[in-house]
Order: sequence, then structure tokens, then C-alpha cells
Amino acid sequence: MSKSLKLTLDIVIGAAVPIVILKYGTAPLGVLPAYLLAGLVPVAWVLLDLFAFTRRFNFISAYGGWSAVMRGALAFWFVDGALFAFKDSASYLFAVIVFGGSLFMAAPITRAIALQGLAPDTPERRAWTDRLLNEPRVKRALWKSAALIGGTNLVFGIANFFINWMLVRESFGTAAFNNQVANVNAITRVVLVLPDMIALFWAFRMMYKAIYAELPSAEQVDHRRGDFWVLVQRRENALAIGRSGEQDDQEPLSHPALPVRCATA
Repeated sequence: MSKSLKLTLDIVIGAAVPIVILKYGTAPLGVLPAYLLAGLVPVAWVLLDLFAFTRRFNFISAYGGWSAVMRGALAFWFVDGALFAFKDSASYLFAVIVFGGSLFMAAPITRAIALQGLAPDTPERRAWTDRLLNEPRVKRALWKSAALIGGTNLVFGIANFFINWMLVRESFGTAAFNNQVANVNAITRVVLVLPDMIALFWAFRMMYKAIYAELPSAEQVDHRRGDFWVLVQRRENALAIGRSGEQDDQEPLSHPALPVRCATA
């Protein structure tokens, strides 16, 4: 599946389809079936993509899978008012806990994302990558990117809570409630998701910019040709030469005994 098709399906199934179900499926299906269907369709799509299409299990796929399972479970929590606003904001809270909470760990969770993105496929490349990610400039970028993602989700989660709290005023289990949820989703899935994606892009850009700043000239790099690892290997060679030079400087100078000739008369 191409990336453009995947993105289109994510938007259509994850955002548009639930709104359509709530707006136009409540009358023929019933209030509760339509509400559950709208909540479970995006979850089913994420899990189908994970287990049938992508079939790659790593941090990003695990994060998406756990988010989907959480949303699926919360779909059966039938609440309204402030509790519904909290439920609808749970995915933001989950991101705050994962990314913001990692700031209190030995390494931010963005390190796992960077490691996954670089995808070292040999023990040697894994060692190279570990040294690269431990560079002070790269470590600062990893911490900042995790803080940016966690902070963005905190701000947008609070905004999402208040938007839902103010606009979804009807009682759960009514057609009016489903209609209001659809209206709010039409707002939040655009007003909040797009800035969130921009912040995510900026965080990743900052992270990878710091990584490439540690490499030799990165002009005309094509990951598909393996140019990235050529640059990393050049960096490793330069580091090895530097370490060898330091060892040579630290070794004490020794001079062989010079033969002494005695002049005889």
C-alpha cells in the first residue's frame, strides 16, 4: 500500500466515516449502535492495518495499537457532559504520559523513535547509531522533541476537553447527542489535528537535523541507496583516527640509546 493511499484511508476512516455514521446512521441504525459503530470503525482500521497490512511491530506501531485498544474500550463507557469530554481527550492524555513521562526517564521516548527511523540492521550499525544518538547535541534535540510532543498534546488535550464540554450538552443515548458529537468531531479533527501534525513534523525535523549535523557533508543523501550509512561510517573512521591520535599523544617519548664513539689518539 502506497503512503499516499495509506494517509488518505487514515483520514477517511479515522475522521470522516465516524462523522457520517453519527450524522446519517443514527436514524436507520439506532442511537447506541450508530455511536458504537462510529467509535469502533477507526479502531478496527488501525488494528487491521497493524496485523494485516503493515505487520511491523515496533514502538510506533505498538503506540498506535495501544491507542486504538484504549479508544475501543472507552467506546463502551457511556457518559456525557464533563466525563464525555474527558473520554474524548483520553488519547491526548495518553500521549502526554508517554512522551512527557519519558522526560523523567534515563532517555526520552524519542530516542526509540529515532532508532526505529534509522533502522540499523547489523550489530556494527547499531553500535554506530548508539554513539551517534549519545552525542550531546543529539541528546538535547531528543529531549526537546519529546517535550514538544508532550506539551503540544497537553495543550490540545485541554482545548479538546473544553470544546467537547461546551458543545456536547445533550444527554447520552439521544439522537441529539450523536449529532452534537459529530459536529464537534468535524471541528476538532481539523482545528486540533492539523496543528498537532505540524508540531509532530517540527519535532522530528529538529531531531533528525541534529543527527545529520553530526555527520560529514550530507548533500544528495538517498536513504534507499544506503548513503546515510556511508556518512556514518565516515564519521566512525574520523573518530577512530582522532582516538588513535590521542593515544599517540599520550604515549611517552622514548629514544633508543645512541652509540658512542670514542676518539682515540
